[in-house]
Amino acid sequence: MEDSNTRIISLIPSATEILAALGLKSKIVGRSHECDYPPEIIDRPICTSARLNTDVSSSEIHSEVNNLLQSALSIYEVKTDVIERLKPTHIVTQDQCDVCAVSLSEVEKVLTQLAQNSVEVISLQPKVLKDVWTDIERVGSVFDMDSRQLLENLEARVKIVANKTQGISPNKLLPTVACIEWTDPLMIAANWIPELVTIAGGKPLFAQNGQSSGKINWENLLEKNPDVIVFMPCGFDLNRTHKEAELLSKIPTWKELHAVKSGRVYITDGDSYFNRPGPRLIESLEILAEIIHPEVFQYGYKNKAWKEF
Repeated sequence: MEDSNTRIISLIPSATEILAALGLKSKIVGRSHECDYPPEIIDRPICTSARLNTDVSSSEIHSEVNNLLQSALSIYEVKTDVIERLKPTHIVTQDQCDVCAVSLSEVEKVLTQLAQNSVEVISLQPKVLKDVWTDIERVGSVFDMDSRQLLENLEARVKIVANKTQGISPNKLLPTVACIEWTDPLMIAANWIPELVTIAGGKPLFAQNGQSSGKINWENLLEKNPDVIVFMPCGFDLNRTHKEAELLSKIPTWKELHAVKSGRVYITDGDSYFNRPGPRLIESLEILAEIIHPEVFQYGYKNKAWKEF
């Protein structure tokens, strides 16, 4: 039940956005170092830090992540002293990806060290769009907040895109789309991304809906030769994504790709949108709709959330 004594620590950006969208901003007393939206929560104490340097190259980040995981170390450090000082009643975390954010097991470990032991842990594990809606409903239910209006609004926006793309001529072949989540090694975005691509009127390549993101070889990309390439590296903003795409474009066979020849390569702010399974996945869907079918959709995200490469 949400009451005046509710004190929430959110250790994952998508959860912070879900809490805020449900009207629980004022109850968030602590956040992860990556929680940066909505802007009003920036002043909340930071309860986590990363054990790796993200300013290095993609291959170095990937290597460092693997080293940490192989050493049975979490990529993120939880600041137990800060959490103890904040005296939370609830902690929201995730149990989906050890690379994305603090894991449930890490939080459980921290709780055993705390003096107070009556903290309720809410762990999110979304894989597809429906799971995100379920998470919103579940979080709302825990804090006695009505999530119906929010969910109806989000689902209505999905329907608007779906109805428009269904109206595209059946004789017109849907463009094939490769969504790149990491550049070195080359990885394709999965989980909810293939679903978003499909709703936005594209045919997702390489990835299955609800499955984990997987590696592909450069030769695979050349062979499938997508009509559209969308860069959405995990944790990178528009500027950093541009740098990553530039590195990939130096591969000699880059210019042989159909998407490159036809000027259909795009960079996005993956960190703010596609990588966060919260309410802004709707914006992510609308961004993809603008990219894949610019003749049908103009939402106004261009040059803000995405750019032509």
